[in-house]
Amino acid sequence: METMTVERVIDAPIEDVFAWLTTTTNYTKSPLVVRCRLTRRGESAPYGVGAVRSHLWLIGWFRERITLYDAPYATEYVVDRSFPPSRHELGRMTFAETDAGTHVRWTTRAGLPIPLIGPALTRHAVRPILTRTFTNILEAAERDLTQHTDRSAQL
Repeated sequence: METMTVERVIDAPIEDVFAWLTTTTNYTKSPLVVRCRLTRRGESAPYGVGAVRSHLWLIGWFRERITLYDAPYATEYVVDRSFPPSRHELGRMTFAETDAGTHVRWTTRAGLPIPLIGPALTRHAVRPILTRTFTNILEAAERDLTQHTDRSAQL
């Protein structure tokens, strides 16, 4: 299993950043994400606890279930099913207000359950792909959220 973390400060209000990053359909703004959809609504919010999200990335398909929803500070999920098969212990996004905007920390702990070569494949293939995809999604959030802010300032 490998722990992968990406972080970014987005110059936008915490509520906006949380809403953007918990809305799975936004992930398709990353070039590595093909399709995302909410397949089951959560208990207290569409992407709240119990929500199920389906993601089709260039590297595979993932069905995620939201296990924590503490708007606008944290959300957690687990991958219930995937193709190719993977082991997944943790998916977490935390959000904190800073002077520069909202600090986002996205962490996942996962691995390929392949005897002998699984750990090496996870470290040298899965880790770079997942961290690049998470980074792309955070960059897309920043573009969308700060572009809106920039336009508002110009009016």
